[in-house]
Formats: sequence, structure tokens, C-alpha cells
Amino acid sequence: MPGGRVLAAADFHLHTFPLSASTLAPWDLVVEARRQGLDALAITGHNQVLAGKLGRWFSRWIANRIPNWIDGPIVLAGEEIHAPDYHLIALGIDTTVSWRRTAASAIDEIHRQHGIAIAAHPTAQFRAGYDAEAMRKLDGAEIVQPISYSAGNAYRDMQEFYGRRQLTAIGSSDYHRVGPVGLCRAYVFTRESGEQGILEALRQGHTVVYDRAGRAYGDPKLVRLAAQAPRLREPEDRDPSPGFLTTFSRTCGLLGMIGVILFGFGARRRPA
Repeated sequence: MPGGRVLAAADFHLHTFPLSASTLAPWDLVVEARRQGLDALAITGHNQVLAGKLGRWFSRWIANRIPNWIDGPIVLAGEEIHAPDYHLIALGIDTTVSWRRTAASAIDEIHRQHGIAIAAHPTAQFRAGYDAEAMRKLDGAEIVQPISYSAGNAYRDMQEFYGRRQLTAIGSSDYHRVGPVGLCRAYVFTRESGEQGILEALRQGHTVVYDRAGRAYGDPKLVRLAAQAPRLREPEDRDPSPGFLTTFSRTCGLLGMIGVILFGFGARRRPA
């Protein structure tokens, strides 16, 4: 891009099987993210970072074995902190952040690990814990998510939260089991095409996010710059159908979940 910037399409809120109520294993998620044209992704397990570390390891491992895999995607290890009164995405961390912390305290710990703190789907149901202190420390917020189009007032709620103060605009798919990976995404303008470059761009608010109506959120200068990017595609132009590996992995994941349920009930019925 002009000015030496690199434009990266990213999805910073993805879940995997079996650690985070999804149907794709970490390695399958990396493959599918690449198929959907993502340059970067964050695997954000519920209250754990193991899934993200597995995905990051796989991405690095396969890059050394398949020549054309060098183009990505970059995988960030992360966590979705599930607390009773807030949900928070922690990007670029290595150690789990406890859900028992207040939102402000959790953000402090994320920053101690040199990570980025993003409010996850901050609708009325998931933002009570964001008091004035937490809002002052927060780095970004999801402004567009699939629930923006399916869950009543969710879009309006996220717009209102995003407008409270200047925050980095984030679009995420919150992928669990259905719909394409990267359905909602953020376009990141970075000086360095690597994990640290992505994180630094998020700290500086260098993102642009589009909703389905084509409305753009983010730095006005970058919004104008994004309009010049020939590779920037709207959701309607992407391939919504799952690939073979995705379908196979989803089937295995669902069968595994069913097996766990049946086995669990069967085990309870056996005499001691």
C-alpha cells in the first residue's frame, strides 16, 4: 500500500474443537482461514490459550514444509475471557488470564504480557463489567460480528459501545461451528507483516472494518486508503461453501461431541 504499509485481512475471534465449543480443530481452522483469504487470525479459546498455541505451532510447522505456505496466515495465540459481566478478547498472550478478575484487572494482565485487549461482542448482555477504569484501559472493540445481523439490537449496542471513546475498530466472526471463517473481518494496516507488526498496528488503531451495508469504521485516513486496495473484497465475493477438509473436520467434531455425551451418560448409569 502507499506509504510502505501492508494491508492484512484478519479475524481475531475464532474457536476450535474440542477445547472451545467448535467443530474445527486448530490446524483445520488455520487451513480454512487461508482458504477464505485471511492473512492473520487469532484462536481465542474460552478461558484458555492452549488452542491458540496449537494453531500457532501448526502454522509455523507447516510453513517450513510447504514452500507456498509462506504467505500465511499469521496465527496469534489468544483467549476469550468469559466472566459473568464481560467477555474480553486477549491477543498475543502466552498465559491464561483468569476470568475471576475484574475487566480492568484483566486488561492490566493482558498488557503485562504485551497483548491487546478487545471487548468481545459488547452488547448489553456482555458489557456490564466495563466500568470507567476498564474503558480507559481498553484497546479495541468489536463493532461488526455475525450477531450484528441476527440478534435484535446487537448492532446498535456495539455501535454505542464503540462510540464511548476512541477505540480500535474490530470485525470478527466469533466462529464456533457454522458459517464461513472470516465472515466479519478487520483490515489491518501494518508496517511489518508479522505477528508483532499486527499487534503494534492494533495498538495504534490502524484498522478498517466494513459492515454489510458498506459503512466503514476506523481511522478516516485509512478508510480512504482502503478504498484504493484492489484486493479488498466484500463478504458477498467470498466462497461461503466449506471446503472438503472443513466439512470432514466438522463431521468428526460433531460425532466426537455426540460420542462424549453418550459415553458420559453411559458411564453414569454403570454401577460403581
